[in-house]
Amino acid sequence: MNYIDAAVSRSRTTLSIFVVTMLIGLYSYINIPLELNPDVTVPIIITTIIHQGISPEDAERLLAKPAELEIKSLDGVTGITSFSSENAATIITEFDVDFDSSNALSEVREAINRAKARFPQSTEEPLIQEVSAATAPVVQIAIAGEGVPERVLLRIAEDLQREIEILPEILEAEMVGNREELLEVVIDPAQLETYNITSTQIAQAVSSNNRLIAAGALDTGLGSFSIKVPGLIETADDLFNLPLASTDEGVVTVSDIAEIRRTFKDATRFSYANGLPSISLTIQKRKSANLVEAMEKIDIIVKEMLPSLPPAVKISYINNSAPLVLEQNMGLQGNMATAMVLVLIVVIASVGVRSGLLVTLAVPFSFFFAFIVIDLLGFTYNFMVMFGMLLGLGMLIDGAIVMVEYADRKMAEGMDSHAAYKEAVHRMFWPIMASTATTLAAFLPIMFWPGVAGQFMSYLPITVFAVLVGSLFYALLFAPTIGALIGVSNAADSQYLRQLEDGDVKNYRGITGLYAKILNFAVKSPLIVFMLSVTTLVTIVMAYGRYGKGVEFFTSVEPSMTQVQVFARGNYSPVEILEVMLDVEDRLREVGEIKGIVTQSGAGQQMGGGMQSAPDLVGTIFIEFTDRRERDIDGFELENLYREAITDIPGVRAEVATIENGPPVGKEIQIELSGDDLELLFSEGKRIRDFMENSMTGLIDIDDTTPVPGIEWVIEVDRARAAMLGANIAEIGTAIQLMTNGVFMGDYRPGDSEEEVDIRLRYPEQYRGLEQIDTLRISTASGPVPLSSFITRVAKPKVSSIQRIDGNRVVYIRANPAPGIIASNKLVELEQYMQDNPTVAGIYYQFRGANEEQADSAAFLGKAFSMALAMMAILLVTQFNSYYQSLLILSAVLMSTAGVLLGLLTTGQTFSVILTGIGIVALAGIIVNNNIVLIDTFNHLKKAHKEWSLQEIIIHTGVQRLRPVFLTTFTTGFGLLPLAMHVSVDLIGAEIEVGGPITSQWVSLASAIVFGLTFATILTLIVTPAMLTLPDRLREMMGRKPSHQPEVVEVVEA
Repeated sequence: MNYIDAAVSRSRTTLSIFVVTMLIGLYSYINIPLELNPDVTVPIIITTIIHQGISPEDAERLLAKPAELEIKSLDGVTGITSFSSENAATIITEFDVDFDSSNALSEVREAINRAKARFPQSTEEPLIQEVSAATAPVVQIAIAGEGVPERVLLRIAEDLQREIEILPEILEAEMVGNREELLEVVIDPAQLETYNITSTQIAQAVSSNNRLIAAGALDTGLGSFSIKVPGLIETADDLFNLPLASTDEGVVTVSDIAEIRRTFKDATRFSYANGLPSISLTIQKRKSANLVEAMEKIDIIVKEMLPSLPPAVKISYINNSAPLVLEQNMGLQGNMATAMVLVLIVVIASVGVRSGLLVTLAVPFSFFFAFIVIDLLGFTYNFMVMFGMLLGLGMLIDGAIVMVEYADRKMAEGMDSHAAYKEAVHRMFWPIMASTATTLAAFLPIMFWPGVAGQFMSYLPITVFAVLVGSLFYALLFAPTIGALIGVSNAADSQYLRQLEDGDVKNYRGITGLYAKILNFAVKSPLIVFMLSVTTLVTIVMAYGRYGKGVEFFTSVEPSMTQVQVFARGNYSPVEILEVMLDVEDRLREVGEIKGIVTQSGAGQQMGGGMQSAPDLVGTIFIEFTDRRERDIDGFELENLYREAITDIPGVRAEVATIENGPPVGKEIQIELSGDDLELLFSEGKRIRDFMENSMTGLIDIDDTTPVPGIEWVIEVDRARAAMLGANIAEIGTAIQLMTNGVFMGDYRPGDSEEEVDIRLRYPEQYRGLEQIDTLRISTASGPVPLSSFITRVAKPKVSSIQRIDGNRVVYIRANPAPGIIASNKLVELEQYMQDNPTVAGIYYQFRGANEEQADSAAFLGKAFSMALAMMAILLVTQFNSYYQSLLILSAVLMSTAGVLLGLLTTGQTFSVILTGIGIVALAGIIVNNNIVLIDTFNHLKKAHKEWSLQEIIIHTGVQRLRPVFLTTFTTGFGLLPLAMHVSVDLIGAEIEVGGPITSQWVSLASAIVFGLTFATILTLIVTPAMLTLPDRLREMMGRKPSHQPEVVEVVEA
């Protein structure tokens, strides 16, 4: 290749480009934002429509259906889920993954605006927002203090929220656990009767006097002046002195019949941090912002605020993800550094110090080149990018090893370093190009992975592409240039390397000699080798089919934090729910190993589909574990202890909800029932749940989305009798509202608050209760009239929620497998039950959740693998112009896959669709590379040594490729071996850890590559050479002439 002459002759320029690339890569690495998960655009728009007091049935009929009707006509919509509950309806619109988020938001907003014409009049303005995985909380900041007034905590939280939201990296600091302020007008019913004032009069008086009226402008001839009539209520005194009625004797003001106080709305949710009442800020960062830098800025703001706070106030961080990201990043970097050192040791031991350093330089160069690409694409440095780096580590030195090893052989023959490396480029350019192209072809289809999982995984193939392209540049340009300058033949290896070229196969000694003898036997008996290979592969596949541990979607990673969800059925008050939550918290504290804990009572935000929380959810507890290095048990065991501690609580169900890694899928086992008849849906859901709870074993966290049974009081009004007594529905409704949450009369903005404060009219606490309805009297034109004269209280069943998907009412029954149980095995049992006991007519079912994602991902990976093999086959046929040799190379992929299955059987691991599947794809590239170079060497020797027999050519091919194949296999396998053995060896952090989150996250990938590579390489070194003789052997058996016959070379004596 002519370019290498220019590169070597202008070596200073080449080396300058090399150094500059490394420096730019280092700069890019420093500036790439750090993040835990990839920036994934989830194609979901959530619309929340609030209507106070509306029932679930009416919310479905009056809010959800009109909105669904308009939204389903939009382009790009793939699914519509509505969740109708008391007071609100939530519509979740899922778009195609390639949708334009800004257009989708505007289109949904226009659709909702069209639907608003059919909403009830008092419906609030719909809230429309886009969901993004990038806005996952960075940290929870808890502001707490024993004995500190609630208003003081609220002001501190508001100040902190304001400062944090100014940061450019922060999207939102949502406040949790705070109560909205309220100006409460507590009226005395006795005074209303005395002054004969109705509650409607009070509401109308406040509403009509809380206005700012612009009266226009007046032109006096000497100037123009604007005129205003200020009537806004700005203080409590303004409301206190508001006139309600008047006579000649005086005026009745609000102060005569009511007590006015500035307070908070009745608590519906409570928040406790580390045992103290608190207000929490849930911090969400912007997409592509640096998580670590954002957390550092937040920490500075908090530290600057601390000196000005009351001594009793404590600010603490809960579930801070920044240390987790740093630990994951540095831990994996330390393990990769360990792998690099192990690779360096092996290579130096095999080819010497100079050649070893030359090969190992491929690792930092390829990584820095990849960082440049990642930075230019605007990616964050997340665990999927690390995944790609880890995969690339096993493949990037192959080209450099092939190039350097061939140049060493040429220098052993007597060439100088310049000539040797030029010859190496000329000889190995196309084999290295072909091997890299086939590896890239293996990963290319993964770029087209559809859906959210595809966006989540897309970082992987792009990173691998960047790493491998960098390694290709290094192997074909920089390694030959540097080698030409520093390359020196190792005298000790010269004789061995010369013997590999032209020596007698009978004179090999040591491992090479042993391999030559084994290969000699295999070449003589290709049919036996073929039958043994097929038998071995079939045996392994059959054994795995029978004894395999099952399939999982994504590998479970040892947790450093978790959450506990608490469920209870019944009409509990907020205070009663708080007592339940604190009881659960006490049980968890008894187990210990808690660094921080936040308890939040109240259901919080609901989501539709399989991710929806069960309707009986009453609260959530977030737990951050102590440092795993200070514990005697790992995170999985700790979660099990928490799980045991919260079982058998009377009337309460609690479950440990492990935080998901990888694409979000919800609970692993989910059955979706759909139909129009709610009663049939609920009864079928109950039947299936009863089977899962009572007849199946190995399932935990079983729940469903059927509405929680409850009671609601319906006030039935005898309209005729009410009219006879001078009452109407408006008066009756207002009187009952006075006993509950109060009558909304308007709002005002006090000077010390940034938010508007509601003004509500209420009865005193002693008048708030069901029994008061019977004794309460309302003022009418005929005088005070008791409500019991024309109303009746009726208790009726309450429907808490109704969920619809694409216009159909649905119910989910969900569960997780118990620790040590594989979800796929339980699904088989459940599917058999559903076949034996089908649902009633009109009710349909399908499996969702991790099973659905697993099936979709497995189907795509199967197609991607087939496409990859097809592209690899085309490249191989182009390279070798032989169908047989191309098929022989691709057969190595089957060998590597069988090796992976053998490894799973040996270690007892499950088959992870994501990690093990990607590992098999990566293996295909590595194994095919070895076979390409091996067969290319065979073809070269066949042309160069026509006097050799086919057996001699194959044995020479095998022994020549033994060392580079061994190096590529051993360096890759040895570098990943610690992770495959559940051992994290962090060279940078000087730490060796057995288990831990890093090994649990990557063990499936590392095991797949180590076992598959080892097994396939052994077979490759024996089976592939033996199969090269198979066509000639079959021709001989059929009495036909072999394709290769050695030529007779005449020896002329001088």
